[in-house]
Amino acid sequence: MKTQEKKSLKTILLALVVMALWGSLYPMSKIGYRVFEIPSGSVPDILMFAGLRFSFSGVVLCGLAFTRKAKLQKPTGRSICSILLVGLFSIVFHYAFTYIGLSSTDSSKTALIKQLGALVYVCFAFLFFQNEKYSTLKIIAALIGFSGIIAINYKPGGISFASGDWLIIAASFCTVAANVVSKRFAAGNSPYWISGISQFTGGIVLLLAAVIMGAGLPTFTLRSTLVLVYICAATIVSYTLWYSILEHNSLSQLLIIKFAEPIFACIFGALLLGENIFKIQYLLAFLLICSGILLGSRSESK
Repeated sequence: MKTQEKKSLKTILLALVVMALWGSLYPMSKIGYRVFEIPSGSVPDILMFAGLRFSFSGVVLCGLAFTRKAKLQKPTGRSICSILLVGLFSIVFHYAFTYIGLSSTDSSKTALIKQLGALVYVCFAFLFFQNEKYSTLKIIAALIGFSGIIAINYKPGGISFASGDWLIIAASFCTVAANVVSKRFAAGNSPYWISGISQFTGGIVLLLAAVIMGAGLPTFTLRSTLVLVYICAATIVSYTLWYSILEHNSLSQLLIIKFAEPIFACIFGALLLGENIFKIQYLLAFLLICSGILLGSRSESK
């Protein structure tokens, strides 16, 4: 096997590990709501839960970055703003929308809807990076993928988008925005620092918002502590790996691989929560979004 092929295979495998970890976090977050006894409609408590996750993860990552003497460029206005923007979009906005939306939406459905932002980016990546190519095939891929999002929300009598669905769609575009900012402006810094600083600052903002809204610290038990430890550990490993491979690979290519995320979310949702993933609209959405991803991948290779 050629060196380039080995590198490509390694990238794909690492990206799939990230997708598996991210996919597991959807049902684990819902389990977190249960063990911490967070009411589904309590936005302050949901934000507190998210804030604890990322502030803890951020502290650990910054500690690892310091002990490993990870590369961090001399602070400038641009570098500081870029990392803070990554935190704003990838943590504050993304997870505020995701966690609130997830409280009223199946984890498997949430993971599927969140691919919309990735599909749109794959089609319009040329607007952000010179090395990304415009392709009519990518536009067709986005339309087919969007049809999959519509299919998820189809009900007898018409198509319906609940408020939780719109929040998940907003979260998907926040993810894309964070990746674009990281790719363009945060390059040269260690993924440990990018993940650590962005998660810590994002987590603190979420905690402050939760406290201002009247939330208190949740009650910790052995079970809830173990759930939070897993969530934090998966967060630390997945984001560090993601920013590491993002620095040296095409974002549109990685976002194509990101389609594996809802597959893992569906599997873990069925195993951990007993969710029914064999609904007709889910299967149709899976086929449509998969077709969109395959078309986008085909245009990427041309």
